[in-house]
Amino acid sequence: MSNDDNAFEWKTLDRDLNRFSRLEAASMYASRPLVGVGLSMIFVALAALAAALLTGGNQPGDLVVIVAAAFGAYMALNIGANDVANNMGPAVGANALSMVGAIAIAAIAETAGALLAGGDVVSTISKGIIDPASLASSQTFIWAMMAALLSAAIWVNLATWIGAPVSTTHSVVGGVMGAGVAAAGLGAVDWSTMGSIALSWVISPLLGGIIAAGMLAFIKWRILYVEDKIAAARTWVPVLIGVMSAAFGAYLAMKGLKHLIKLSLADACLIGAFAGILLGGLSVPLIRAQSEGLENRNRSLKVMFRLPLVISAALLSFAHGANDVANAVGPLAAVVYAQKTAATAGQVEIPLWVMVIGAVGISLGLAVFGPKLIGMVGSQITKLNPMRAYCVALAAALTVIVASALGLPVSSTHIAVGGVFGVGFYREWYVERRARKLQQERPRTTLATEERKRRKLVRRSHFMTIIAAWVITVPAAALLSALCFWALSVFGA
Repeated sequence: MSNDDNAFEWKTLDRDLNRFSRLEAASMYASRPLVGVGLSMIFVALAALAAALLTGGNQPGDLVVIVAAAFGAYMALNIGANDVANNMGPAVGANALSMVGAIAIAAIAETAGALLAGGDVVSTISKGIIDPASLASSQTFIWAMMAALLSAAIWVNLATWIGAPVSTTHSVVGGVMGAGVAAAGLGAVDWSTMGSIALSWVISPLLGGIIAAGMLAFIKWRILYVEDKIAAARTWVPVLIGVMSAAFGAYLAMKGLKHLIKLSLADACLIGAFAGILLGGLSVPLIRAQSEGLENRNRSLKVMFRLPLVISAALLSFAHGANDVANAVGPLAAVVYAQKTAATAGQVEIPLWVMVIGAVGISLGLAVFGPKLIGMVGSQITKLNPMRAYCVALAAALTVIVASALGLPVSSTHIAVGGVFGVGFYREWYVERRARKLQQERPRTTLATEERKRRKLVRRSHFMTIIAAWVITVPAAALLSALCFWALSVFGA
């Protein structure tokens, strides 16, 4: 056999092996969702088993608690799959964190936030959406809470499947509203509270977008477009780190420490100011050391923003775990309380085992299903780098503080995604402005107006999908909850 024949046979074998490799990779990719579903089912079953062991499982009402624990576990998985992406997406999209690193940091921070500073007390009527006195009995209240929990979980699951980041808080609110209407009519709902929540649909993303765009404009003005970029960065990056530290100090004080000690808004702002001055001062030598030997160009500046961005993402996850774990376990805790006491009003202490279900479920949902939404928020809406992503993270903290000072209800999901949109639309405006200026100076060397309009920096298809999902979240969750309440009432009776 000649050398040419041997070479031909080896090439044929290589092609066949490549085909097998591609087939194996495709099979693994196709089976990955099944692995996630399997792990999720195991976790839900373990949550139900834990509830059975801890309640005894031999009393007539224990079965209700066991089923509610399964619903709570399912909701926690969906919160991890959808909500946490808003905290980690910008850092991953800016290449400041790998996907694995982001998931590991978020899982630790979310669990710590939920267990260390999570909601020790939760209202059984979910922030006053429905009047418990309008419900006929404690059993009706229990069916309403279970329907709200299941419907919110189903809606967030659907939103994750289509790739839309939605507010889990609004999903729970819609679920409670729908169950309340199904149980006691329209009069059971506090419509003024619902009006303020609807107002937050507009306020949250607008505030987040405006603050993020404003921060990016400041960075461009004071750092990116000056003659000596490195010197400007040495001056202003510590200031920005101080602002970030102050914002997160106040944010964590309001969202986390308030569960441990009583704090006013002024107290939280004082804590934030102290943290900002301290950490801003400590960052001066660090930024100076990082900037040594860097070239005077924009690419060099990204190095200085990576560590603050990673820290801000971890702090956002901690605050999210402390604040939003109640979305998963609040209705479950209300069911446990109502089943034990036959009461439907007042404040309910969340048992530790219920908190553990929420914390572990959020982390598992993030690890198994989170990459899809992390990729959406981080890279598919608009292109992010460490500076742009830093603006989004800072906007999230500042917006919550501003909204709290004004007494406005806001959604952390809407703020973060609104910040990404704000950065993207600001970049579009800025690029268009520069292009028009260049066209006036050199009309023959610039893009045509039609071509500039075609080159959008924010993907409009994702923009419309996300906005539509935000608008229909409360009514969709309410409708699902009404159906779930009817089914539970019929089959539970």
